[in-house]
Amino acid sequence: MSILYTTKATATGGRDGRAASEDGRLAVTLSTPKELGGNGGEGTNPEQLFGAGYSACFLGAIKYVASQKKVKLSDESAVTATVGIGPRDDGKGFGLDVALAVTLPGVEAAQAREIVDAAHIVCPYSEATRSNLNVRISIN
Repeated sequence: MSILYTTKATATGGRDGRAASEDGRLAVTLSTPKELGGNGGEGTNPEQLFGAGYSACFLGAIKYVASQKKVKLSDESAVTATVGIGPRDDGKGFGLDVALAVTLPGVEAAQAREIVDAAHIVCPYSEATRSNLNVRISIN
């Protein structure tokens, strides 16, 4: 694989700390949600960051596939990632639950499904989670 871009991000303090990219473009305070035993502070959390990253990357993959197929997408196209966390059934730690809701206004259902299925192959987040997570994808 030929690496086209590399970045670094560092977290300190765990779920109640800070995370920042090496170039300073990303700098966030982290807070553990009350549902996970935290104080529910105003900071973000790894699940929100994962959801933001996955949804942005998946929409990028959709745009790439659509451009290859010469399909014009609306500026209103969107992907919403719902990310859950909880104890794994094997009792050995925690796992993620991910659902992606895709909105492609103006694209016929069959063509939207074709584009989304291809994007799920192209997207590096989908590739990283394949065989590790059951990512459910719906098209609105």
